[in-house]
Amino acid sequence: MPKDKNKAHIIVVGNEKGGSGKSTTSMHVIVSLMKKGFNISVIDLDSRQKSLARYLENRLNYADKTGLDLAVPDVYVLSRSMEGDVDNMMYEDTKNFSELLDELHKESDFILIDCPGSDSNLSRLAHASADTLITPINDSFVDLDLLASVDPETYKVDRLSLYSEMVWDARKHRAMTDRGTIDWIVMRNRTSALDAKNKRRVNAALKELQQRISFRYVQGLGERVIYRELFPKGLTLVDYRDTNEKMTMSHVAARQEIRRLMGDLQLPEWETKDDMHEIPQSKAS
Repeated sequence: MPKDKNKAHIIVVGNEKGGSGKSTTSMHVIVSLMKKGFNISVIDLDSRQKSLARYLENRLNYADKTGLDLAVPDVYVLSRSMEGDVDNMMYEDTKNFSELLDELHKESDFILIDCPGSDSNLSRLAHASADTLITPINDSFVDLDLLASVDPETYKVDRLSLYSEMVWDARKHRAMTDRGTIDWIVMRNRTSALDAKNKRRVNAALKELQQRISFRYVQGLGERVIYRELFPKGLTLVDYRDTNEKMTMSHVAARQEIRRLMGDLQLPEWETKDDMHEIPQSKAS
């Protein structure tokens, strides 16, 4: 078990902008961990869109249809409270979130929480509970604005964004609550293989920013159609060895991206645990 045998390692995938690849990133992390034999539970906090829950539902349906032995983790969709005044809703959110986490800690090595693309009390609770926080952003100044604004002439970092300030508050809350730390990882998604001036400017701004607000900046997933094509079947590149799907050079390159990403995340026991050839299938909730 990672860390304390009574505590799962909590991975939070958060970004307050849509279309950054949160669900795709989450699925590949989930399946990669299951391939190592870890027990993982999943919480989807986006009860309206439910992209990650739907991805996993597609996975279960495809396994039933094809007879493939695809591992499927337990997944819980947690909706925010909508009754009473603001204080009551926040109280109910905190209560429901804490009770679910306490229950999942008993049986999980890892808990992955996928946050909605907007600010909410549940999202803030998730960020403050994170051991590892993954923030995917697309390779553009539009997405970089999630973290900070830049000077339009020099492209130097001007000021921090509300999301960066929220993560800073989450880190302070975590330190005061249990003296824990949050390993914040910003991963740059949908990068093109072609060199471009804008690409270099985004890279320079991210490197400057990581010194100011202390995150780890890693390369994420490239701009590949294959990542988007996998959703209807609920598959990931990690699954391809165990399916009848045809491998192409694009698949091979994407698998290398996933391996590199999982190593960069530096999750507990990742490097010391061998892949399992077969994984018992569990039921989705």
